Amino acid sequence: MGSNNVIVTKSKQFALRIIKLYQYLCNEHREHTMSRQILRSGTSIGANIKEAVRGQSKADFYAKLNISLKEASETEYWLELLHESGYLEQKAFESLYSDCDELIKILVAITKTQKQKN
Repeated sequence: MGSNNVIVTKSKQFALRIIKLYQYLCNEHREHTMSRQILRSGTSIGANIKEAVRGQSKADFYAKLNISLKEASETEYWLELLHESGYLEQKAFESLYSDCDELIKILVAITKTQKQKN
């Protein structure tokens, strides 16, 4: 599970960035609705990955990774809305979106590999 260490680390780093984004949106823009949503989905990615690593079975591992993938896709959606509604500047959007997209690509690769093994 060497590649999983990368996804655990990257998802945690991403969650920390999302927490900072949440704080920024609440403090600077008084935006609470979308910020709560992205906080939930953006931090859930890593939480589910961490659960997957400690999964009780291959099926459990695969299921948790799929939940992470869905949460990452949802996070992309919230990033797009925050950007398009003017709450998130272009540079910050591109950086966060790129990190989220990288997580999605890694998760897709891992889930495809797991699916082929089963």
